[in-house]
Parts: sequence; structure tokens; C-alpha cells
Amino acid sequence: MSDPVRERWEAAGAGWRRRADRVQTIGMPVSAWMIDRVRLQPGQEVLELAAGPGDTGFMAAELVQPGGSLISSDAVESMLDIARERAAAQGIENVTFKPLELEWIDLETASVDAALCRWGIMFLSDPGAAMREMRRVLRPGGRVALAVWDEPEVNPWATVPTRALVELGHTDPPDPTAPGMFSMSEPGRLQALLEEGGFTEIEVEAIDVTADRDVLEVYLDETTDLSVPFAEVRERLASEEWPAVVERVRELTVPFAQSDGTLRMPGRALGAAASA
Repeated sequence: MSDPVRERWEAAGAGWRRRADRVQTIGMPVSAWMIDRVRLQPGQEVLELAAGPGDTGFMAAELVQPGGSLISSDAVESMLDIARERAAAQGIENVTFKPLELEWIDLETASVDAALCRWGIMFLSDPGAAMREMRRVLRPGGRVALAVWDEPEVNPWATVPTRALVELGHTDPPDPTAPGMFSMSEPGRLQALLEEGGFTEIEVEAIDVTADRDVLEVYLDETTDLSVPFAEVRERLASEEWPAVVERVRELTVPFAQSDGTLRMPGRALGAAASA
């Protein structure tokens, strides 16, 4: 992970701590899909990469007891701190925390039975290297489960705030070729990366999620906490410019507004699983 990217994620730590429960709720269908596909058994060793708050790995930690353990890892210390706090609060003891890079995993070859990575590889400049590394650290027959976000068009919960900023001239459109939230959404991309990484028994499946928000203002505050690029633009806006952003987001979210003023916004991830 390059230094600018790492610095952005370090800066996001406080916001992710505040919103960790929301991230867990929204991501639960994805985490459940991943856990089901790695076919865990008691006594196994599980590695979670780019763990963030650690929710997917913590689900795995329970299933590998007795005798099994979890390595919860992230390249960003502030995210590891959040995972440590949440593990302690949930009473999860069969877990160790380790700073690890996705593109160079500092573990021995064939040392884990399963690898998990939810919403991590799309931020890499070399996702192929991460695939090869995951294949290397897995024991023969070990399982990997990944998740990325599907195309922007099916994830309005994530794209609407940035669209408003772009339309009002406050930022440039995202570069679709650069590492980022939707860089793995191209049809066939995950399949090809896993094949090139040496995996077999590959399956890729769309997973629907629902991102409910209480009211528009809560939606924008959560976006500010979880998206550093959005927060950076919001911080430099003049006070008189922000109301126009709020109004434009309000207009764009009309199709998702419920009768009680809440928002129900659809989303879709792509899950991928394979054998080493």
C-alpha cells in the first residue's frame, strides 16, 4: 500500500470507529457468504486481510474453535486498533493481530487453512500480487473468500454523494482505471485474477445488500466518516457551498426515500471463493 493511500486510511480510523456497527450491519450478508464458502472446521488457522473492524474474521474465529485461531491483519494501525477493541468487547480470545500488506504477506508458505478479504483488493495497484500471495500462504486445498463492490450503477448508496460534488464542480469524476472502490467490478475480472493466481474451483456471485439510513443528514455524516475523499472535499468547501450539496443529494435520493423520511438504498457486492 503506497504511503498516500495508507495516510488516507489512517485518517479514516476515527470515523470507522464511530461507524463500525453500521459497517457490520451493512456487510453482514457479504461476510456470511464468505464464511459459508471457506468451509471452516475446528482447529483450523484463518487469516483475514485488510480486516478493518474485523467482523468477518471474528465470525470465523468462533467456527474454528476449539483449537483453531484467527490472524486479524491490516496494513493500517488505526484499523487494527478498532479490531482489537471490538474483539475484546465481544470476548474473542483465539485471535492475534498483525500488520500485514496484501501484496506481500509476511507469513510462511502454506501456513493457513483459509484466507478472507472483504473490500480490500480493489484498492491495490497490483491485485494480482495479492492473489499470488494468498495462494502462497494457503495450505494445499485451503480456501479463499473475497468480496469487492460491483459496478457503480448498482451501488447508488456509494455514488450519490460524489455525483453531487462532481455536478456542482467541487471535484473531478473518479478515474475508473485507478485503484478504488469499483476497480474490480468489471465482469470477469475477479475470475481472471483468481485463475492467474493459481486457484481452482472458482465461483463468483453477486450479493445484494441494503444500506438503510435514518435521514439524509445522517447519510451525509456517515459518508463523511467512512469516505476520506468525500470528507476532504467537504472540509474545504465554504460554509455557503455546503447547503447546495445537501440539496443536490436530497434530489438524487428521492427514488430511495421512504414515507417516514428514511432512505433505503440498494447495493451489490461481488463475492468470490476458490481453492488453493
